[in-house]
Amino acid sequence: MDTQDPSALTRAQSAPAANLPRTRRHGGGITHENTRHTTRFVVIGNHLLQHKELSLLAIGLSCHLQSLPTGAGADIKTLTARFPEGPTRIAAALRELETHGYLRRERHRTTTGRIVTRTVSCNQPQASHREPANTGGCPDRPPASPRQPRPAERPHTPAEEQGQAPHPPRAETGTRTDHRPHPRPRKALPAVPQPSCTAPALLQQATDLLITLRRHDPRLLLSATDTAHLAPGVAAWLERDVTPSGVRHALTADLPDDPLRRPAALLAHRLTAQLPPPPPFRAPVGPPPPRYDVRNCDGCDRGFRAPETENRCRDCRATDRP
Repeated sequence: MDTQDPSALTRAQSAPAANLPRTRRHGGGITHENTRHTTRFVVIGNHLLQHKELSLLAIGLSCHLQSLPTGAGADIKTLTARFPEGPTRIAAALRELETHGYLRRERHRTTTGRIVTRTVSCNQPQASHREPANTGGCPDRPPASPRQPRPAERPHTPAEEQGQAPHPPRAETGTRTDHRPHPRPRKALPAVPQPSCTAPALLQQATDLLITLRRHDPRLLLSATDTAHLAPGVAAWLERDVTPSGVRHALTADLPDDPLRRPAALLAHRLTAQLPPPPPFRAPVGPPPPRYDVRNCDGCDRGFRAPETENRCRDCRATDRP
């Protein structure tokens, strides 16, 4: 009974083989054939490539953004033109990367007053120590008021226990009881150029042009007050020999991709900063020469144009002269 079969597997040897994945038990699985890169490569961390919460599209998009040179386009329109995925999926992948700290979008104001968005691709997740975005001169938002602690419950008075209404607390003289911050007043719109002629037809044409801007960009939906403020500026462009299509192109071209907080302020800035020069001086045109009716010459019976006082044509009058 002490003779053993040397080809039989022991229990300790068969246990790990049973726990292996099916591909590895049958000799499958992935193998690597690596070649060292010396040029045109980017280092990607395994914390991104093996992230358990990011989607495959977000991981691939982050790898693409990290491989781009500085200054390359990274907005949704550029990425949609580069990849077959639509803008909805690409926007969702960008939000994933921004949530997990691999992407940061900052708003900056250029020297011309235009607000642009800069995309910052991070090769290390920055979710835990994300810095505030530099607005580059953008108007500051009102600071959030610190949250007031909830007052502790006070004990019920005997009057309250008997169902009687308690007396209201008496406010101290000269003390402010309302600690809530007042809302920040809304800034007035910038001034716009004024036309030299305030004809009702010209202002109505300018108003109609402003109303139709929302058909080209839904973000340019203006209120009645903003339209009345901007109409003189558009009229100043129209009286300078600018066509309505030219004014519309100047107001709607190269708008930022981000939501517009105050579209009327942006339009007022463009109407003022890009105002074209006045048209060149043109001498006033005199009245056209009078046009006489055709009549027959009494001398040669030829038709000619002349006032009613003339009965003979030019040739007959010349022969009559001594």
